[in-house]
Amino acid sequence: MVMLGRSLVRRRQAPLRTRYLRDPEQATIVKRAGTRGGACGDALHGLVPADPRYGVSWPYGIDRAVGGLHDAPNPGELLCVALAACQDAAMRMLADLLGIELLDLTVEVTGTLDVRGTLGLDPAVPVGFQRMTCTTRATVPAGTDPRLLARLEVQARRACVNLDTLRRGVAVTASTRFESGQPEGARMPPPT
Repeated sequence: MVMLGRSLVRRRQAPLRTRYLRDPEQATIVKRAGTRGGACGDALHGLVPADPRYGVSWPYGIDRAVGGLHDAPNPGELLCVALAACQDAAMRMLADLLGIELLDLTVEVTGTLDVRGTLGLDPAVPVGFQRMTCTTRATVPAGTDPRLLARLEVQARRACVNLDTLRRGVAVTASTRFESGQPEGARMPPPT
């Protein structure tokens, strides 16, 4: 079992907890993602770059159930990935805080939807997922206190940002702006 005094998470969070208690406004953070330009002639693929500091992008494709090639993760799968990653992170961090050694950790997220909603075939069918399941399996050393494990389970569900967001729902404002012209990189230089 990991000693509580050796918790990496506790050491990293201690100054943050103090700062946020002293100045709650500093606890508000903003996450961003978005696509950037790209080959708009390809209706079945795109690219979502992460924050430029990371230097990574995620390709996406469209599911074959709605006419795509299913040759890259589709947006629904990326939502499942985001939930799995968040639940995994919550379990790891809280196990560290509680001094629970995790020998193995697996999180599996399954989302079920009826694509008739997406295709506009039946207005009574929602476009989005009708249900999602998030199953976590953890292997711990024999003799780990069951009360600690119960506490880990409850706290990890409570601390998972994406699980809470999906369960609680969140107001999303969506807008579209159409512009005439060529893409930024395709503009002709002024005549010399």
